[in-house]
Amino acid sequence: MIANEQMVAVLEALPDPAFILSSSGKYVAVFGGSDARYYHDGRGLIGAYLHEVIKPAKAAWFLQTIDRALSTRRLLIEEYELSNKDVKGLPDEGPVAPIWFEGRIQALDFRVDGEEVVLWVASNISKRHELELRLRELSDTDQLTGLYNRRRLERDFALHFDNFSEQGMPTTILMLDIDNLKQINDTKGHHKGDENILAVAEICRREFRKTDYAYRFGGDEFVVVLPGLQPTQAMAMVEALHQSFNHALSALAEDELLATISLGMTGIKAGDTSYQDTLRRADMALYQAKDQGKNQLSYIP
Repeated sequence: MIANEQMVAVLEALPDPAFILSSSGKYVAVFGGSDARYYHDGRGLIGAYLHEVIKPAKAAWFLQTIDRALSTRRLLIEEYELSNKDVKGLPDEGPVAPIWFEGRIQALDFRVDGEEVVLWVASNISKRHELELRLRELSDTDQLTGLYNRRRLERDFALHFDNFSEQGMPTTILMLDIDNLKQINDTKGHHKGDENILAVAEICRREFRKTDYAYRFGGDEFVVVLPGLQPTQAMAMVEALHQSFNHALSALAEDELLATISLGMTGIKAGDTSYQDTLRRADMALYQAKDQGKNQLSYIP
């Protein structure tokens, strides 16, 4: 059998901190946290309450999580962030990135001073979280342009379609194609073609609203999603952007071999059964623009 003093030594040696928290948010006991790379000594918290240490919004989340663990009697696993802005008495200045934790919260089968209590083990997962974000970003990003890719478009567009279906939120869709890119690749090389693709991507980054989203759909095609705008509202902005695209591409012209932009525009409408219906209509509008002689804007209501 392990003696009580030996058990205390084991608890103090835990790399991650383990808190005993009451239903009212009182720090009843603190153990572990011996990994000095990530944690400070938390024993000074004993006797304090969450609302005395943490600002209201975050403290309310902790209390709700404690209540859920007590009511379900199941192990809860929650990821959460803490920064200087969440802790009372600390200046707002500090590390730009918050610290991310994985909390494992389990109701205990005893009371302290008449209150139910939980065990809350907090593990610093900031490095893992950063890696996960980076991997997600890579999976959603086109390697050449840095814009979102087709995978991300399909996920985002489904959400915009839901917003239209449930709340009537209008959304305009542009499909862009770089005219004459194959000829440029064949005569000047793919590096020249890539310069034109990058020029279009840069206009997308620079001149669209912060609420707009640009995607490389594949090859020389791009899709732009303009939430909150009907196509008729977006028309003047799109025409100005068409000029910006062509101005940037004209600066790359060599030997009178000039890339231009053809655009197809539509919006989500009530008859669409999915975002794919809208996307197909934008594609039809683009082909109309190409058939009309390229370097055109075609709109299908």
